[in-house]
Order: sequence, then structure tokens, then C-alpha cells
Amino acid sequence: MDGRLQLFTGNAHPQLAQAIADELEATLGRAEVGLWKNGETRVKIEENVRGSDVFIIQPTSHPVDHHVMELLLVLDALKRASAARVTAVIPYYGYAKQEKKTSGREPISAKLVADILTTSGANRVLTVDLHAPAIEGFFDIPVDHLRATPLLARSFRRQIQDEVVVVSPDAGGVARAEDFRVRVGGSLAIISKQHPRPDATETLEMVGDVEGKIAVIVDDMVSTGGTLIQAASLLQERGARQVHVAATHGIFAGDALEQINASCIDRVFITDTIPSPAGVTDHLEVVSVASLLAEAIMRTHKGLSVSALFT
Repeated sequence: MDGRLQLFTGNAHPQLAQAIADELEATLGRAEVGLWKNGETRVKIEENVRGSDVFIIQPTSHPVDHHVMELLLVLDALKRASAARVTAVIPYYGYAKQEKKTSGREPISAKLVADILTTSGANRVLTVDLHAPAIEGFFDIPVDHLRATPLLARSFRRQIQDEVVVVSPDAGGVARAEDFRVRVGGSLAIISKQHPRPDATETLEMVGDVEGKIAVIVDDMVSTGGTLIQAASLLQERGARQVHVAATHGIFAGDALEQINASCIDRVFITDTIPSPAGVTDHLEVVSVASLLAEAIMRTHKGLSVSALFT
């Protein structure tokens, strides 16, 4: 790209956007992103973006619908202002758990959001740890899918050097857990589970030995916390000395944080793809993805490989 690099943000996570700008030694572009008196979202770009390579940083976290609408309107405004290219930097991609139909007459919400983002003016997407990698295929534009596992593994190993067993809380997360295990060492265990209804989990069985070891459950997100708490209880029953969690997105829906604090989980390692919840305790270790996203943005701007960041 010959155009200058410009950064903008909505209201979902301005702290992360500023941290990324600091890493890039850049400034966030001026934009008014707020509400009209009737409650509708108002957007006005207050910078000249004609011919620029623009990145809008906006995780679609709670309140999800509002932050999605902010992102869509900013994308449309940038497109209409003749930006040469617009990249939607979405550290957390909302609606990702609705990536398939589990029963009749349901939407595939993750696909719909992908279509709307493209229609609104996104030329490419930069995101971190999608709930289902297949979501990349929902887009007809390039998607750079970053992984936070190296950052989480590095932070975990700095604090815990003992022998560990890395635990996947379900069969679908084995590849993620194995990547983490390769980086921290130790063995692998797998918990089999099923979801009898939305946001409810029934733990079935576990394969692997955790007796006398430090267990770390690796997942892509902490939502209600039910899966992790049940898995941690099972690991404790099987003789695990300590139970930790390493997850990319700390959603902490409802009273999840309180339940985790009251459980046998010793510590939760998460990233800042989503703003940290109020009432953060010693149980929470937040790892920043600002440097990872900043490097990906710079590589995208210069036309360099982004896949090198996965190593």
C-alpha cells in the first residue's frame, strides 16, 4: 500500500486501541462515535482518509449488538470517505459460537455478521482466536487469524515451572491445547463433554493422567465459566495438585467471575482482547495482545507475511 497508515477505534476497547497505537508510534484518528438523542449510533470521521490504509480497532464484545453497529457505521463512513483500504481489526469476534445450526429454523449468525461486515466496507479482517476456524471461510475477503497461544504460554511458563498437564476441555480444542503443550512441555489430557442446552455443559469423562500434577485448561474463551468449573472439579477429583486456566477471551458473562473465584481454579490467564471485568482479583492474569496486533497491522500495511507471527 502506498497510502499512509491510519488507526481509528470505536467505544468497545479504546484502551487496547491506544496501546496498539503506542506500539506503532502512531496516533488514533479523530472520530466521533456516540449516540443521537433518539438512541441511534452516530459516527463522523474527523480526519482526511482519502487514499489511506485504514485500520478500525473494535472487538464486538458486550454489548455486542451496539459494538457491531458502531463498527459497521465506521466502516461505511471510511468507505464513503474514499479510504484506499479498510481493515477491520476485531480482536474478539462476537456471534462466533453461532457458527452452525444445532437444530432446525436457526440462523448461522457468524456468517451473517461476516456478510454485513463485507457489505459495510471491510476489505480485510484481522482477528484473534476465532471460536471456530471455519468462520474464516464465511468471508469473501482476506482474513488474518492470529493466535494468542504463544503469548499465554509464555506468561504461564514465567510463573509456573513445575511439570504440567495441559487439558483440552473438549475434543474440538485438542489442537489448541496441543499447541500450548508444545510450548510449555508436559503431557496432554482431554475432557469429553456435551451441551444439553445453550450455555449449559455436562461433563462426561477424561482421558489422561493428572495425579499430583499442575493442570492447565486451555480454551478460546471464558463465557459463563460453567465448562471450566466442572472441568476443574473433575481434575481435582482425579488428583491434580493445582488447576489453572489459559483462555484468549475473558467474556465473564453474568456472575462467571464470582463463580470462578469461589471454585478450585487457582488462576486464570486471559488476554485483553476484551476489556477486563470490574472486580478483577488475584485469580486473573491479563496478558496484552497489543504488540501482536500492532505487528500484524504493520505487516499488513507493508505487504509482509502475517503467518510468521504464529511461530
